[in-house]
Amino acid sequence: MTSTFLPMPGVPRDTTRRIGLLGGSFNPAHEGHRHISLEALKRLGLDEVWWLVSPQNPLKTDDGMEPLATRVARARQIVGRHPRIRIDAPELVLGTRYTLDTVRALRRAYPRARFVWLTGADILPQFSQWRGWRDLFGSIPIAAFARPGWSYPALSAAAPRTFARYRLDASHARMLASCEPPAWCFIPSRLDSHSATAIRAVQPRKRKAKGQTIPETRTLPDRSKDAEALLALVRRSLDDDKAEDVVVIDLKGKSAFADYMVIASGRSNRQVVAIAEHLADRLKMAGHGYTPVEGKQTGDWVLVDAGDVVVHIFRPEPRAFYALEKMWALETEAAAKPKAAVRARRVRKPA
Repeated sequence: MTSTFLPMPGVPRDTTRRIGLLGGSFNPAHEGHRHISLEALKRLGLDEVWWLVSPQNPLKTDDGMEPLATRVARARQIVGRHPRIRIDAPELVLGTRYTLDTVRALRRAYPRARFVWLTGADILPQFSQWRGWRDLFGSIPIAAFARPGWSYPALSAAAPRTFARYRLDASHARMLASCEPPAWCFIPSRLDSHSATAIRAVQPRKRKAKGQTIPETRTLPDRSKDAEALLALVRRSLDDDKAEDVVVIDLKGKSAFADYMVIASGRSNRQVVAIAEHLADRLKMAGHGYTPVEGKQTGDWVLVDAGDVVVHIFRPEPRAFYALEKMWALETEAAAKPKAAVRARRVRKPA
C-alpha cells in the first residue's frame, strides 16, 4: 500500500504512535467530543486522537443528517488547530461502513500503530447492537468515558458484562494502548453534558412541512428561480468586493439545508469580514431580511447563511486546512461508486 492510498493524510504507514479513534456521525460535533479527546490524550497517554467522521451510521436514519463535508468542517472548527487531534472521513478511502471493518482496515494500513477505540459510556448499552461487537472487543482496546446519567449504570449492559474479566482499572489506563485485546477501561473523568441529540432537538428544522397537509390540487411555487436569483446576487457581491477563488457547489438533491454552497477567499482577516458584512447588507437591501453571519470575531472563516445559499469566506490558509471542496468531492465520488458497480454488473456477460 503506497502513501497515496493511506486513509489519514500525512500519517506514514510505519507510524508507531499511540492513537485514539473517536468514531461517529458528529451530527453535529460539539465540545463533548473535544472533551473526551483531551481526556484521552491525558489519561491514556496517547500521541494523537483521530475523529473518524462516518458518512452514515448504519444504526441511524439519514433524516436530519447533515452532509459529510459540513460535519467534517464543523468538527474541525470545534477542534481548531489542535496539533494532536486529526479529523477526516477515512471510510470514504477504506470503503468500510461498520466499525469493526474500519478498525481492521486501519490496523492493516498502519500495522505498527497502537490504536484505542474511544467512546462515551452512553454508547456501552448500544454495543451489543453493533455488527460483530464481540469481534470488535477482540480487535482493539476500548476506553469508555463517563457521561452524565450514563456512568456506572452503563457498566451493567450486555457488552461490559460479557467482557468484565478483561476490564482494566482506571488507575492503569495509560497501559491500555499497549494491551492486547480484549482489554477495556472505564474512565470516571469530569462529566460533560454536551449531546449531539440535544443540540439537534433545539435547532430549527429547515424545509419541513408544518401544519395541515397541502392538497394535491394545489400548485407549489417554483423556488428554483428564487435560489438562482439569490445565487446571482451573492456572486455579484463577491465580485464587487474582489473575493478570490470563488467556487459554487450545487447541493440540490444532495442536502436539505441549502441549494448552493459558495466558497470564496479574502486576502486578509479584514477583507474576509468586509466581504461578509457587505454581502449581509446587500441581502437585507434586496429584501431577504436578517442574515446570520458567524465568525467575524477572528476573520479566518466567516459563514453567511442566506438560506438557500450558504457562503463560506476564508483566508487562504484556513481554507486549505478545512478543505471543504475536497470533502464534497470525496462525498460525491463515494455516492457514485455503488451506482457504477450496479451498471458494471448489468453489462457483464455470462461466461
